[in-house]
Amino acid sequence: METIVSISTPIGKGAISVVRMSGEKSLDMALRLFHAKNLNKENVQPRYMYFGKLELDEGLFEECLMVYFKNPFSYTGEDIVEFQVHGGVLLAQKVVQRCLDVGARMAEAGEFSKRAFLNGKITLDKAEAIIGEINAEAEGELKSSLQVTNGRLAQEILSQQENLKLMLAEIEVGMDYPDEVEELGLILNVKEKLQSIFQRLEQIIASSQSAKYLKNGINVALVGKTNVGKSSVMNSLLGSDRAIVTDIKGTTRDSITESFEFGGIKINLIDTAGIRETEDVVESLGIEKSKQTLSSADVILFVLDGSETLSEEDKFIEKLVNDKNVLRVVNKTDKNRVLPKFDSEIEISALEGKNIDKLKQKIVDMVILQEIDFNALVLTNERQIEVLKLAQSQLREILQTENLSLDVLSMLIKNVWKSLGKITGNTENEDIIDLIFSKFCLGK
Repeated sequence: METIVSISTPIGKGAISVVRMSGEKSLDMALRLFHAKNLNKENVQPRYMYFGKLELDEGLFEECLMVYFKNPFSYTGEDIVEFQVHGGVLLAQKVVQRCLDVGARMAEAGEFSKRAFLNGKITLDKAEAIIGEINAEAEGELKSSLQVTNGRLAQEILSQQENLKLMLAEIEVGMDYPDEVEELGLILNVKEKLQSIFQRLEQIIASSQSAKYLKNGINVALVGKTNVGKSSVMNSLLGSDRAIVTDIKGTTRDSITESFEFGGIKINLIDTAGIRETEDVVESLGIEKSKQTLSSADVILFVLDGSETLSEEDKFIEKLVNDKNVLRVVNKTDKNRVLPKFDSEIEISALEGKNIDKLKQKIVDMVILQEIDFNALVLTNERQIEVLKLAQSQLREILQTENLSLDVLSMLIKNVWKSLGKITGNTENEDIIDLIFSKFCLGK
């Protein structure tokens, strides 16, 4: 397989840049460029850091570090060499070009991880979780990805696939020795075991129902009439002065989006323009955008001024949000309240910071119906969840179908096994056949 090369650190200025090569010729290529005292292919030691000079051009060298990882004890399972050079876009690109000059090929996007998967170093679910770790923006999403990269999902799936293979082996024996195995009893026994797998998948799916919020966050729109204090509420939730706060009506003319984390979950706040009748063209555009934001928000915070009676503007907004997932936030409790009570409300004071944490908890509770156990196996990858749902659907079909023959039951179980294998990448039919012959003596 060709030797590939790429910059492995973010492009830009920094302390160091890492250039990585992977392939059977990576060490040979590296030693054509890198020179250190008494260092050669015969005495280079894996996982040792060597200080030396990397030839960039005739008579020009970069002092840097080189480390060699010998196969199969490397990320890709191949020989890997990494150069740690001074951080800089042009310098790192020059090192890559020198590697290309001696025979390497530029790596494609994700090719190092792809080779790790093909060489059995990581499972497919772990490869996807690595991307999740890199892109995680909240603690909950990071914890979910770490659970997968630590092997919990692969261990669970492989364990269930093993159970399915054992059942297939039992069915194979039943079909080969019909006089010795009672078919109905065998089918009932297998179905009982399949029910257990069904329940376990249901458990994982249920605990992952809120996964999209761990990954994407909860979208929260703040709406209300002009000058009701939406921007003050937003600043209180963020803990910083992000939105402009003035006594002038119509200050917020466009949606402002900021995020914060609460309980391991990212909450995306959208401070919309105050909704009212106006002849200002720019403000009107902002108000129209506010109305559009309502349709995509997971939660709507309808901000009201507790020190004032319900205005016509408030009543107009009430009609817009009445059929949505709305929480009425009664602001300015530092003043005497004259506003009537609502069924779904919370009293706060953005000025004094009163009940802000309770408001954050209310937002989470309105979307996430059950507490997320971050120590449990929670999936944020939609593909993996869909695969589990497919396998669960296949199991449901088996459990609900009566008068199944052993050969049809075997075929349906193999389909479940293949579906689960889409998570780890383990879908080879030969694996089933090998286990059937190794676990049972068919010549008894």
